[in-house]
Amino acid sequence: MPETLSTRSPKKIVIYKDWCKGCGICAAFCPKVLAMDSLGKATVINSSNCSGCRQCEYHCPDYAIQIGQEVN
Repeated sequence: MPETLSTRSPKKIVIYKDWCKGCGICAAFCPKVLAMDSLGKATVINSSNCSGCRQCEYHCPDYAIQIGQEVN
C-alpha cells in the first residue's frame, strides 16, 4: 500500500515544469487539484483539495511532481 500524507496538514505540491512532458496522467488521477496549463504542462489549480494520496507523483513517468507536507 502506498504511503500517504496526513490529510489534516496542507500539502506542498511541486511541479518541475522543465521535466513535465504534458502527458496529463497527473490531471487524470487528480482533476480537483491538477490541470494542464496553456503550454500543456501540469499546474496546481487547488492545493487545498490534495488528500496526500500521491497518485499523481507515483504515476508521473517524468518524475515531475513531488508532494510533501507544508512546513508551518
